[in-house]
Amino acid sequence: MTRDTERKERSVWQYLGTGLSAGLLALVVGLGLAVVVVPQIAGATPLTVLTRSMEPTLPPGTLVVVKPTPVDDIVIGDVMTYQIESGKPDVISHRVIEIQSGSDGLRTFITKGDNNDAADEPVIEAQVKGTVWYSIPLIGYVSTNIVGAGRSWIIPVAGAALLAYAALMLTLGLLGRRKRGKRGRRAAEVPAGSRSTPRPAAAESAADGALPRVRRH
Repeated sequence: MTRDTERKERSVWQYLGTGLSAGLLALVVGLGLAVVVVPQIAGATPLTVLTRSMEPTLPPGTLVVVKPTPVDDIVIGDVMTYQIESGKPDVISHRVIEIQSGSDGLRTFITKGDNNDAADEPVIEAQVKGTVWYSIPLIGYVSTNIVGAGRSWIIPVAGAALLAYAALMLTLGLLGRRKRGKRGRRAAEVPAGSRSTPRPAAAESAADGALPRVRRH
């Protein structure tokens, strides 16, 4: 294998490494925005789907981001998150299939899991927490499997570590490309005919008008 071939192969692997690092960096930044930053800015709540009641739309392990929604804006077809019992923290996210209005003007929602055969008990306005804004498959498993006091810092630390690794690999890849570019420019700046081939000593002497010396024995 020639040096040029080896150099080209190294260049291909370096480009691939830089591309993968850039992709990883973009993925980590995107997930960080979707899971942490955007919900905080919008006042939304990330939750993890634990059951199969909403398959195939929201399988177990899906992270759903629930945004507070006025009850008047909820329509049939929305996936609504509500308290199983009014005033208690446990919630469920099911699809709205019917909306009823009472004589007092209050609304009652009939919901049902996409994978369930029967509808849920009627949901009153006081139980409604919001509607599912967007979801991210599988990410909820991370939050579900990390329990205890470590949950508050393990996820941010893991994200920061991935971000730092991706940034490092991307930086090294860019530095490698810059060095190769500089070497190429230096080679291009040297004129093609400026490199002379050394001539034999006898030829040089003849060109100078002197005869080569003959050693006498």
